[in-house]
Amino acid sequence: MSFNALIVEKDEEGKTHAGVREIGEDRLPEAEVTVAVDYSTLNYKDGLCIGPGGGLVRNYPHIPGIDFAGTVESSSDSRYKPGDKVVLTGWRVGEAHWGGYAQKARVKADWLVPLPQGLTTRQAMAIGTAGFTAMLAVMALEDHGLTPGTGPVLVTGAAGGVGSVATAILARLGYEVAGVTGRPASAAYLESLGASRIVAREDLSEVTRKPLEGETWSGCVDAVGGAMLGRVLKQMKYGTSVAAVGLAGGAALEGALITPFILRGVNLLGIDSVMRPFADRQRAWARIARDLPMDKLEAMIRPATLADLPRLGADILKGQVQGRVVVDVNA
Repeated sequence: MSFNALIVEKDEEGKTHAGVREIGEDRLPEAEVTVAVDYSTLNYKDGLCIGPGGGLVRNYPHIPGIDFAGTVESSSDSRYKPGDKVVLTGWRVGEAHWGGYAQKARVKADWLVPLPQGLTTRQAMAIGTAGFTAMLAVMALEDHGLTPGTGPVLVTGAAGGVGSVATAILARLGYEVAGVTGRPASAAYLESLGASRIVAREDLSEVTRKPLEGETWSGCVDAVGGAMLGRVLKQMKYGTSVAAVGLAGGAALEGALITPFILRGVNLLGIDSVMRPFADRQRAWARIARDLPMDKLEAMIRPATLADLPRLGADILKGQVQGRVVVDVNA
């Protein structure tokens, strides 16, 4: 049987080209579980894999898509049977392995998670890696003492995928959320998700050499990194934590000093969603189903098809995608 997929190919000059093609099921990689994909989504990594590759793609032709949700068609692993609803995020699927930008996918059973009760496959992909990462960040902050009522929690890159979900979850849990954005037009969107304060990106993007600044934030979900993270660390309250989830602003901690760590006991928590153990994944997805307001999730969604992905992939690399793109691979 044949099916549609977004295929990325590389020409002799090293340039990549992406387009929707029909391919045979016999071309899928060897693995235990074949899934009929309902929906996928768009992340920064997907933009890289659709376009220049970013060093993530090993072989061409390639099917990107680091997330997908759908229905098991066949399985040689006893944990899954035909008809089961499943979600996949991470494990370098869509990078080193063919991913979710197709009507079918074949993957290892260890990489799948049963779809939590109360979630549809469409909602799962509105959440995707971005929302899963946001929930891991919130859980890490809670595990390190964050509770409502202790002061504002900062979310950087708040209008992006991780930031949008983090803002909605934190607000639902009763936190005072301050959302950082470089787009003034995003203020109303962030307020609709529950942000009670909007912080202009330029207020935090300047590199300073001060060892510490005023104690302002009781927690932070940081999707930016770079100079902004260096600045935020100096503004954290005593004994609080920053959950670092991204590096859109750079991988180096510009302007950062060790003083917040040794004088204020600030914690910098690294959040990895790619290789997360199964138990952590189950816990995070259960929390998402419980704590993410689905009406807010719906407001984040931007629908798309496979044919839209080359354009949207370029847009997300430029920081021009707000909220969550949900890709109907069968449309």
